[in-house]
Amino acid sequence: MFLIKNGRIWDGEKFFYGDVLTDGAAVSQIGQDLTCEKGYVFDAKGCIVAPGLVDGHIHMHGLSIPRYSIPAESACFPFGVTAAADAGSTLGSRELLDHIAVKNVVFPSAKIVNGSLDRPITLQRMEHYGDKAVGIKLVLDTGIPGITDGTPLYQVCDLARELGCKVLVHCTDSPIPMAQIVEALAPGDILTHIYHGGSHTCLEEDFAAFRLAREKGVVLDAGFAGHVHTDFGVLKTAAQAGFYPDTISTDITRASAFFRGGRYGLTMAMSMAKAVGMPESDIFRSVTTAAAHALGQSQWGRLQVGGIADIAVLEDTNESFFLKNSNGNTLESQTGYRCVLTLSNGVVVHCDKWR
Repeated sequence: MFLIKNGRIWDGEKFFYGDVLTDGAAVSQIGQDLTCEKGYVFDAKGCIVAPGLVDGHIHMHGLSIPRYSIPAESACFPFGVTAAADAGSTLGSRELLDHIAVKNVVFPSAKIVNGSLDRPITLQRMEHYGDKAVGIKLVLDTGIPGITDGTPLYQVCDLARELGCKVLVHCTDSPIPMAQIVEALAPGDILTHIYHGGSHTCLEEDFAAFRLAREKGVVLDAGFAGHVHTDFGVLKTAAQAGFYPDTISTDITRASAFFRGGRYGLTMAMSMAKAVGMPESDIFRSVTTAAAHALGQSQWGRLQVGGIADIAVLEDTNESFFLKNSNGNTLESQTGYRCVLTLSNGVVVHCDKWR
């Protein structure tokens, strides 16, 4: 048994104060003044006790290409993340996914040749990961040889409709406007790196893509990548206009974890959103229930009696960061979220500060 006391609880929908008791891999009680005769007690006074966080865009070792990939446990557990999606899988296998301690799904990468979708290879990748493949990842970027128009987007969307799966679109330096991308997407599809500073930013069309996405039910994902796929001038302007992301993800890689502007992970990405004024309830929803829903995993991102004992305990402390993007725009804060405890299936997988 494991008892977490005196915390400000986020259950996936609302904040309240109380205690959380686990028994094995499940949450057994949530309430006031709970006790346990056997087991461990963690004092979460001054902390937020949340469901295990969900990062919808990472690059896991063994699945993504080696120069980007990082062991899932390193990219997730120190930041309170207990479930994640690999965005762009081409390696590994369905069996490998079962041996990763972080709960997971994947978006196999669409194979693009001469500006068109290679359907056989893309289908092969989807089949390779079986039920773990929840959608197709498309990098719609003119930096990819042959991508000059929206052809691969429309082809990937057609294939996804046939398969009944989602589409995840990386939209930095797209050959077509962001609103045109959203027009092609279906409800539940995901547009990531929405605050980029490359070709066809959200500012150029006065947030038309964001408005259309909200009307259609297309998920707007931050996909911050620290400063790499985020222009802080764009982010701040969007935030001032009230266009916050539906989900916050890291796009964390071996080049960014613990390094990019501070200790980079989902907690820092959440801190970035908080620094531009995103309400705390929206921040926590974006990395719990909203992220889980976007990935089609209703069992993730909720803290409830009888549910999985995946728990993240975070404090808002002197976790400072300083970021500068390629255009010279900056984002910084002297405080930020820091994960002090992570439980996965009721087991402590990270403890930064024992209380």
